[in-house]
Amino acid sequence: MQLLPCQPDLKDSPIGRLYQRYWLTMFTAICRHISSQEEAEDILLDVFLVAMENDALLKMNPQHQEAWLRRVAYNKCMDFHRHAKQQSIVPIKEHMENFFDDDSYSPPQAALRQEELSELRMHLATLSTSQQELLRMRFAEELPYSQIATRMHKSEGAIRTMLTRTLNLLRNIYSKRREENHHA
Repeated sequence: MQLLPCQPDLKDSPIGRLYQRYWLTMFTAICRHISSQEEAEDILLDVFLVAMENDALLKMNPQHQEAWLRRVAYNKCMDFHRHAKQQSIVPIKEHMENFFDDDSYSPPQAALRQEELSELRMHLATLSTSQQELLRMRFAEELPYSQIATRMHKSEGAIRTMLTRTLNLLRNIYSKRREENHHA
């Protein structure tokens, strides 16, 4: 896997050789702190852009080069988290007047939503481990059928069939539940 396209002249340059030697190590280290692959790739590129600007790096021995790159990668990851945290902080007072305009945020609706989620968790727990894993990969991870098939060692058609059957099973569980509540 090569994340940064290296042109032939760049590959043979000192920074190109440095990249070829350390990109996987740095990418792995970054992925420990960053869950999004796209964000991790961006940070990896930032690390090597900083490396290109540092003339002293190429004069260091390999152990010091790796330590320096790791420190830059760590700092870039922490900067990313600080920036993300700052972006997500929104003063509630600014949005308080609009908060309850939408009925979905009202306390009764929130309680109903919580009840529905509890019921869904209960029904999901009755499914087999492979069915639960399939639903998690498809809806939580949003993986395409081809990747799910690879992970589960099945054909794509088998995954589609399994998903259809699992969703139909859940629909039947909910239908029976509604009928029981209607007759009660």
